[in-house]
Amino acid sequence: MTGERLDKLPRWIWAAVPLALLVGSVILFLSTDPLKPLGVTAPPVEQLTVEQTNLDDNGIHLKVRANGSQPMRIAQVMVDEAYWRYSQEPSGPLPRLSSAWITIPYPWVKHELHEVTFITHTGITFTHTIEVAQPTPEWNLQRVLAYILLGIYIGVIPVGLGLLFYPWLKTLGARGIQFILALTLGLLAYLFIDTLLEGFELAGQASEAFEGGLLVWLVTGLSFLGIFAVGRSGGKAPSGISLATYLALGIGLHNLGEGLAVGAAMASGEAALGSFLVVGFVLHNVTEGIGIAAPLLDRKTSLLTFVGLTLLAGLPAAVGTLLGAVSYAPHWGAVLFAVGAGAILQVLVEIGAYFYLQARKEEALSAANLAAFLLGVGIMYATALIVTV
Repeated sequence: MTGERLDKLPRWIWAAVPLALLVGSVILFLSTDPLKPLGVTAPPVEQLTVEQTNLDDNGIHLKVRANGSQPMRIAQVMVDEAYWRYSQEPSGPLPRLSSAWITIPYPWVKHELHEVTFITHTGITFTHTIEVAQPTPEWNLQRVLAYILLGIYIGVIPVGLGLLFYPWLKTLGARGIQFILALTLGLLAYLFIDTLLEGFELAGQASEAFEGGLLVWLVTGLSFLGIFAVGRSGGKAPSGISLATYLALGIGLHNLGEGLAVGAAMASGEAALGSFLVVGFVLHNVTEGIGIAAPLLDRKTSLLTFVGLTLLAGLPAAVGTLLGAVSYAPHWGAVLFAVGAGAILQVLVEIGAYFYLQARKEEALSAANLAAFLLGVGIMYATALIVTV
C-alpha cells in the first residue's frame, strides 16, 4: 500500500489496529499456554475477606469476598473452634472478586468475642473475629432519626459553633488574622494526615485485590488535581467566599468519612464511650468552623452564607453516620477518605498561598506564625485523643 493510500485511511484505525493485536495476543497466550514446556505450575492463591457482619436471632451473617487467582470454594465453617453447619448465597465456587453471604445458625452471646474460621476445599483457613457481639439494629424511623441527629451533633453543631467566633476573630487586626490563618494551616495539615491514615486503615480491611493502599494514593492525587483545576479555572487562586467554600467542602468530605466510622462503630457496639464520644467530637470539630471563618475575616459575609458553609461542612457527617450504620464496604470507605484527603490538600495549598500573600515574606515564617501552626496541629491531636472509636 502506497503512502498516499495510507493517508486516506481513517485516523481511528491507527488506534484500533494495535488494540486488536493486543487483545489477540492475550487470547493467544491464554489459550496456548506457552509456559507449559517450562514446567511452571504456580499453585492457586486463595484469599477471603469479610466485608460485613450482621447478627440476629437466626445467627451470624457474614458477607465475604473472594480474592483468589482461581475460583475458591468454602468447604467448612468453624465458630469458636467448633464446626457448624452453614448456608451460602449464592452457592457454589466463588470466582475472583465475587461476594456471597454466609449464614451460620450459631447461638452467639451478646457482648462476647466470637471467632469464625472458614476452611476452603484446599484446606486453607481464614479467621474473622467479632470483637463485641451486638445484634444488628432493626431499622425504623426513630432509629434513622437518631443516627441523623448523632451526625448533626458531631458535624453541623460544632462547625456552626466554630463559625460563631467570626465576630471576635474580626477584631484581632492584621496580625491576628495572620495568626488565625497559620492556625488554620496547622488544622488542615493534621486533617490531611489523619484522613489519609483513616483511608489506609480501611484499605487494609478491604480485599487485597483492590490494592487499597495504591487506590488511596491514586484517588487522593486525582481528587486534588481535579478540585485544584476547578478552583483555578477562573485564572486565579480562589479567595474570600470561594476559598471558604472549598475549605468547607474539603472538611465536609472528611466529616463524611468520619461519620461512616462512627456509624459503623455505633451499630456494631464497638463505640462504647457513648455520650463522651459525642462531646469529644464536638470539641474536635469546633476548630474546623474557626478554620472556615479564616478566609472571610477581611470582608462582610451574610448570615445565609454562614448557614450554607455550616451545612456543607457539617451535614455530610450525618449522611456518613447513617450510611456507616446501615452498610458500607471497606474499599468504598477508603475511597471516600481518599477523596476527602485530596480535597483537604487542595485547600491546604490554597490557604497556604493566601497566607503567603497576606503576610510579608519576612513574617511568613515568624515565631508567632510557627507557634500558631503548631498550636493548630496540637489542638487537633489533643481533641482527637478523646474521639477514637
